[in-house]
Amino acid sequence: MRISYQTTRIQYFLDLIIEHCILAVAFFLPLSIDATTVFLMAGVGAWLSKMLISRNFALKRSPFDIFIAVFIVISAASILVSPDRDFSFYNYYHLMGRYIFIYYLVINNIHSVEQIKRLVWAVLASAGVVTVYGFYQYFHGVDISAFQWVDGEQFPDLKVRVFSTLKNPNLLAGFLVMIMALACGLGCKAQKMRSRLLFLGLFILFGVCLGLTYSRGAWISVAFVIGLYGVLYNKRILWLLLLVPIALFLVHDGFTERLLSIFNPTDTSSTLRIALWESTIAMITDKPLLGIGWGAYWLVYPEYDFFIQDTSTTIFHAHNMYLNIAAEIGIPGLIVFLVIMIGHIRTALTAIYEVRERWLVGLLLGLSSALLGIAINGFTDFIMFNIQMSMLFWLFNAMIIVVWQYCCQVQSGVTFTKKIEIRQE
Repeated sequence: MRISYQTTRIQYFLDLIIEHCILAVAFFLPLSIDATTVFLMAGVGAWLSKMLISRNFALKRSPFDIFIAVFIVISAASILVSPDRDFSFYNYYHLMGRYIFIYYLVINNIHSVEQIKRLVWAVLASAGVVTVYGFYQYFHGVDISAFQWVDGEQFPDLKVRVFSTLKNPNLLAGFLVMIMALACGLGCKAQKMRSRLLFLGLFILFGVCLGLTYSRGAWISVAFVIGLYGVLYNKRILWLLLLVPIALFLVHDGFTERLLSIFNPTDTSSTLRIALWESTIAMITDKPLLGIGWGAYWLVYPEYDFFIQDTSTTIFHAHNMYLNIAAEIGIPGLIVFLVIMIGHIRTALTAIYEVRERWLVGLLLGLSSALLGIAINGFTDFIMFNIQMSMLFWLFNAMIIVVWQYCCQVQSGVTFTKKIEIRQE
């Protein structure tokens, strides 16, 4: 097939458009779901146009393609048992489409270390905007009385929980756990002292904002992440377990009260979670194979409401990632999801020993610990019921695969692609 100069030039501009769309998706992800969707669709459209113009339909393969396909099929099958199939189908193709598009768009169009760095800085810049707005909410005050996020009797002095652009303190907290893990990994492997100080400053900045969410489950998650870095990399990192709480105590003494309440299961939030878990286990017991239907938790919960018993109250998720997934798409669906998540973590940790660039080692450390942070947070919450957080999860997984592919290509010169050939007469 003859390729003209004009065709090559068009492909070059399409590559630029695709990369900038990916960067825009990463930046706007926690800021605006509408803007994120627009840039994601634009990126996918440019990618398809590039393949059509070049007549090259080669797709880079991920080690988890089969498991992702099975996850897609199982999730789709769960729609058949949903009490509202129309809603579940609508929710499914809107969400699953975003997840798959962002995953394979990144894998197939981010190739170089420079592109990966730009993508990471887009994520960190966005986190900076989110954090600054969170501080703005704290210092200017935001009325949270209508949201019932706090047990007023147990925490009478707690009047503000920041949520920034993510509409809920627990979502902001989950987001910051992932970003703090990423910053910590990059800081650990930074070569220059000023780079280390930069990432340390970002870590503390994000950590203070995390504290102001007063999300106890996220605090446990970030403590686990810090402990993991301290044990595996440098024990001096463990000092952060003292530094961040002390800084937060100086900001607001209510932080200590909230922190100690982790060990008290009698407050409203803890009692509600335990009740939700009991109801969710009952759902799983009744429908273990296909679950209750994709996204149908809020529709089915009233049938298993053993605690609230108020038809005007809507419960959207189980406050436990593992129970919620098993309830909605069945135990087989949960197992496949865990294979995908653990598999990406294992791929990142394995690739660490094969990467030569320190910056990529730090990135893999950060991405794997971010996913581990989600795994720990998943025992007390389900932040991925939120579209933006789920997309961030798939974005981080895709970044792991990009680095893994880069390592494979550097070592063996083999490109992991699956080619679909077009014959030219």
